[in-house]
Formats: sequence, structure tokens, C-alpha cells
Amino acid sequence: MPHATTHLLYLHGFRSSPRSAKAQQMADWMATHRPDAHCWCPQLPPSPREAMALVARGIADWPAGRMAVVGSSLGGFYASWVAQQKPGCASVLLNPAVHPARDLERYIGQQTAWHAPSESFYFRAEYIAELRALDVSGRPPAGPEMAIIAKGDELLDWREMAARYAHARKLLLEGGDHALGDFAQHLQAVVEFCGLA
Repeated sequence: MPHATTHLLYLHGFRSSPRSAKAQQMADWMATHRPDAHCWCPQLPPSPREAMALVARGIADWPAGRMAVVGSSLGGFYASWVAQQKPGCASVLLNPAVHPARDLERYIGQQTAWHAPSESFYFRAEYIAELRALDVSGRPPAGPEMAIIAKGDELLDWREMAARYAHARKLLLEGGDHALGDFAQHLQAVVEFCGLA
């Protein structure tokens, strides 16, 4: 039986990169089990507008009904925007940022990259308005959604995440952390939901 999903987009979080543990685990799974599928995890620029412009160009010719997007933290916020551009696209949100325009205001200024502390970027005040412009929380889901939410998330409130994704299939984890250190245990559920397994 042919697999429904042929294209997977992975979106990392704020200060993160394609080198994150979850992004690597996802890429390794795809390389092992679905080498036929197209898997893309771009390094996102700090500007939300530029980040989504980069993604929109990259997925312009992807088939909406045969693609899935997985996003972590700020990448989860972006993933919901992506799914609205490609109706029917499945999205998996890993401890997704729900109010990034509010939460990231305190990070305006120089920031270091999580996986490469020698690399830094400047998070500009105007990026807050760019985040607001990308907020699709008022719209009904454009495709199937799954949210993996750790109640032990030390950065984001799990209740806000659960409320924002009220219609999604939810995996509420007792404990856990923002980075979802036990992501490997949930990988099978993610790939099955995405139509990759």
C-alpha cells in the first residue's frame, strides 16, 4: 500500500535549529523508514515574516493532502500557520507556543543559538508585530491536528496549549519538560498521525 504522505516539514523552535534532538530523531526516522519521502527542516531566520516566506517558497509545490508539518514550540505556532496555507495538511504540535507575541517580548535583543552558543542573532522589536500577523488561532483547523503537551513544561503553560488546541488529538504528558526529552517514545505516534508509517 502506498504511503499517503510524501512530504514532511519540521519547524524548530526559538533559538533552536535543525540540530535539535527532536529534529535529528525525526530526520533519522525518515532516512531509515521513509527514504522515498521528502523531509525538510530549514534553519529559520529570526524574523517571523522572513521565516514563513522561506517556508512558503520551499513548500509552494508540495501537495497539501500528502504533506505533514511537525513544529516544536515557536515552530508549533508556525506549523499552524503553514497548515492554514495548505488545507488538508496534517500538523503535529510539540509543546506549541500559543502567545509568542506576548512571551517573546522579553527576549528582544541579542540572543544566542541554543545548539551553537558561539552563534548569536538579534531579536528585533518589530518581530513581535510579525508574530501577531501570523496568528491563526481564531480560525478552525484546516487539517488534522495533534498536540503533544507536557504538563511539566517549564516555559509554556500546558493549560494554554490544551485550550488553544481544544479540537486537536491531544497527548497530555504528566511531567515532562519543554524540550520533550522523551520525544523518542512518542515518535511512532507522530509518524502514524502524519501518515508516514
